[in-house]
Amino acid sequence: MNRSQGHTFHIPVLGVAFSVDAPLKVAKYGISSVMSLVDDTLMEQLRKHYQEKSGIAFLPIEDSEEDARAKRVTEYLNMINRMVKEQFEELKNSPFETGSGITKYFEMLPDSSGLKLKYLEMLDADDEAVRLSMQLNLREEIFPGSIDVNIMTKLDKGNYDSNNNPLPSEYNDAHASLRGFANSDLESSIIFSAGMNPKLYSHAELYKDFYPDENCVFKKKIVIKVSDYRSALIQGKFLAKKGLWISEFRIESGLNCGGHAFATDGLLLGPILQEFKDKKDELMNELKAIYLPALLKKEIIIDDEKLVYDVTVQGGVGKSTEQDFLLRYYGVKSVGWGSPFLLVPEVMNVDDYTLQKLSDAKEEDLYLSDISPLGVPFNSLRGNTKDLEKMERVANGKPGSPCPKKFLISNKDYSDKPLCTASITFINKKIAELKNSNLYENEYQKQFDKIVNKVCLCEGLTVPALIVNNIETPKQSRAVSVCPGPNLAYFSKIVKLKEMVDHIYGKINLITHPNRPNMFVKELDLYISFLQKKMSEIVDTVSPKEEEFFNFFTSNLVDGISYYNKIIPELTEETEAEREKIRNDFEEMEQKLLAVFSVPV
Repeated sequence: MNRSQGHTFHIPVLGVAFSVDAPLKVAKYGISSVMSLVDDTLMEQLRKHYQEKSGIAFLPIEDSEEDARAKRVTEYLNMINRMVKEQFEELKNSPFETGSGITKYFEMLPDSSGLKLKYLEMLDADDEAVRLSMQLNLREEIFPGSIDVNIMTKLDKGNYDSNNNPLPSEYNDAHASLRGFANSDLESSIIFSAGMNPKLYSHAELYKDFYPDENCVFKKKIVIKVSDYRSALIQGKFLAKKGLWISEFRIESGLNCGGHAFATDGLLLGPILQEFKDKKDELMNELKAIYLPALLKKEIIIDDEKLVYDVTVQGGVGKSTEQDFLLRYYGVKSVGWGSPFLLVPEVMNVDDYTLQKLSDAKEEDLYLSDISPLGVPFNSLRGNTKDLEKMERVANGKPGSPCPKKFLISNKDYSDKPLCTASITFINKKIAELKNSNLYENEYQKQFDKIVNKVCLCEGLTVPALIVNNIETPKQSRAVSVCPGPNLAYFSKIVKLKEMVDHIYGKINLITHPNRPNMFVKELDLYISFLQKKMSEIVDTVSPKEEEFFNFFTSNLVDGISYYNKIIPELTEETEAEREKIRNDFEEMEQKLLAVFSVPV
């Protein structure tokens, strides 16, 4: 299987429910996508839905069953894998005719694909026997997209037995999800996001599928989502010491992305990619020097010449020319397209109301919010139904969520057992404290609004799949949270999968905004706004530590602008007029930055 002949983009994880069954919609066409493993209850509900729909008896895995979470994950992934294989075999055996599955497979491939070129040669063949022989070969060369999974490493809640005694850490949420994937029959990748979790990474050491065979083939690959080179090196070394290889470093923009936003200290995507490019061999050598001895201790011998890692990138990409530049100039293996796919209901689970809101969204409707119970900035859409529900509860004097799922509990201000900061219990305790604080009315209201602003993302991000699939949820709110990146403002058409793929490869243009900025310019603008907000939050005099941070942050942005100005001539995928516009936009951004904060000389 030579995946280099296939697609040059992938669909990252989107929220919890939006892409939780995306492989069933795209994998048969050779498109890789990522599913969240956060909510085992949702996976169980969908497993029931799909099995009953297929006439297969559903045997539930009850909450009371030992290691239920891991078992649910395994069974769900096995079901998805089985269904994708069945879909792919059906497509593989479909006729080469207009509208068939196999024709759609080849039509969606990029023109640069070796498979696409062979397909076009087959279409041009005059001799029927030759054409049939070529079709037979083409059927054998195609492959499905990878069914990948994502674990947000911060979501590793501890759990308790029936007697309320704490269970060992191996039963923590993320640990159980990892085990569920490891025990599944998938041959794909697990993406770890949101930073390093040493205990979780150590748990991966227990599973044989993460180790290579003698030909350096991994049944299950480890992918780390990172925001800079330093993070990649630290996490890579940690895992290498345990005999675990990172097959891919997935670089994501800190702010020009969907969902939770993990901003860097002003390090921009271009310079980060450049460092990975410049240090490709250095990183390989450093990791191999640790990894190979660790494998020997486990009595695993490999052909280390076949050991490789890939670099991929995602965050704010919106044009084929941007993707082509990333592939060519930085040598990345694949480019992630996330938020635009929220406008492809054929692929994503998005309810009708939210879909229309996303379609209508302008730049000002998409914002970096403080609604996440994790305390991490979260990209959101104004007017989503979960926010409306939250405001209604506040207006009725009943702020907060019942917190039925508890995936995001983390605060231990009031007990050894953590609470979710969006829960009724936590918010009521906070408000009681606030009432005794003797604050002036304006300050009281400011603090009150901050407390009640948190949203139950556990429910809001999972319910779309239930709504779309008409699954009843008598005990769950039907209000939806959604987490698009800023890039969605420039798309408004609700489209089919093939249309979005055609846009990605430059065959059509789906951008509806008349003046969309280049992805690098947009990210810089987001970081300047982020810096402005951070500075505006300083109430008293700036401390030496804060001043040092602002200086460092701003210096990184200035260095980034200098870097981009140097590589503008390299943007050969763009027209000269577009390169000039990008140059002018960076000059404008530099003036905006210097107006916000002066960099000491």
